[in-house]
Amino acid sequence: MAIYAALLRGIAPAFPNMKNADLRGVFGALGFSGVRSVLSSGNIIFEAETPDVKAWESELEAAWPARLGFKATTIIKSQKELTKLLAADPFAGIAHGGKSYLLVTFFKHRPRLGFTLPHRPEGKPFRFVHYANGALFSVADTTALGDPGGWLERQYGKEITSRTPQTVERILRKMEEKSGS
Repeated sequence: MAIYAALLRGIAPAFPNMKNADLRGVFGALGFSGVRSVLSSGNIIFEAETPDVKAWESELEAAWPARLGFKATTIIKSQKELTKLLAADPFAGIAHGGKSYLLVTFFKHRPRLGFTLPHRPEGKPFRFVHYANGALFSVADTTALGDPGGWLERQYGKEITSRTPQTVERILRKMEEKSGS
């Protein structure tokens, strides 16, 4: 059985219908097994035999409003995909902290970037350092760009979701615990 992570966009645990238990309940009701959550921001791990990621994403996106009353883009990545993304070490030598906010932005559909990497958009305190397997790695100077996730959404739409590399590492560790690897 393979392990997958569903990354949901716009989950805020302060909203009653977005609590981890409710999110896990939807996965269980749809027949997924081994369902676990990581943190409280829409990171759900589950197991499945035969991969059908696009169908699962569509099924889950239809279930959120029907079962919990909200819409959320859902992007699913396998343990193997996340391992490969982090192994590329696109943030080598760049620390996540006060001035450098590191983000991994997952895209539901392959974006038209329109530039080569690395790239700094003109006049923006933001740079893109790597793209692979549906994920764009970026570094923002938060002293000049207060909401990097919001800026990315304005550029690429709502069929994206971002995580810090530390969150992606935590998700992967939970997946590895589950698989025993």
